[in-house]
Amino acid sequence: MASAAGGGAAGEGEWLKVAQLRAMVQAQDPHAKEVDNLTLRRFLRARDHNVDKASAMFLKFLQWRREAAPGGFVPEEQVRRELSQDKLCMGGVDRTGRPILVAFPTRHFSANRDMAEFKSFVVYFFDKICARIPRGQEKFLCIVDLKGWGYANCDIRAYIAAIEIMQNYYPERLGKALLIHVPYMFMKAWKMIYPFIDNNTRDKFVFVDDKSLQQTLRREIDENQLPEFLGGKMPVIPLKDHVQHPQAV
Repeated sequence: MASAAGGGAAGEGEWLKVAQLRAMVQAQDPHAKEVDNLTLRRFLRARDHNVDKASAMFLKFLQWRREAAPGGFVPEEQVRRELSQDKLCMGGVDRTGRPILVAFPTRHFSANRDMAEFKSFVVYFFDKICARIPRGQEKFLCIVDLKGWGYANCDIRAYIAAIEIMQNYYPERLGKALLIHVPYMFMKAWKMIYPFIDNNTRDKFVFVDDKSLQQTLRREIDENQLPEFLGGKMPVIPLKDHVQHPQAV
């Protein structure tokens, strides 16, 4: 059976439930045999260890995955316009070894967004950041820099779509999201987004005020891994320039 490393200690009782979940989903969809135990455990944890609910969630994921990424991954050509905007970059790793994703929502404009391409882009970048997660870890850290965010960037439908994809199909992957340089007007948008975030995810969004920004960042990230634009030594790499062989998650 898969090791319990990466995502918190698992007791014998949890692994027994993973085995129950595997038997249940494989009986309904043979493709479940291709998925490892750690993945099944994430779905189990996302449904508070309720095997029936985790099974329904996982089977829905398998069906969605076949439609969202028919070849096992989203090809770059399918999201080229989204990639060209450099709204997402790869950073280093935090103090626990989780890879860092840096988001710049001010580079996203609702007027120019095609929802189908955007959803494919969400799958593309989640696959990319999850592929960077090292053995012994299961989650990533996200820094969301909202400096300069305004009404032209406000896209509630897109934000909710991204959160729902993350919650439904990439459970227990987000470790923490640090929202920095948050303008007051963004909080109005957040009030509309918040009801769509499940209880297990809400606590992972942390609003960091400017006064405690450096203290918070350096508590989470070593200076050598902290992005240069935030006072560290690590350059961030736009997603389109991040070299990585495509792979299924």
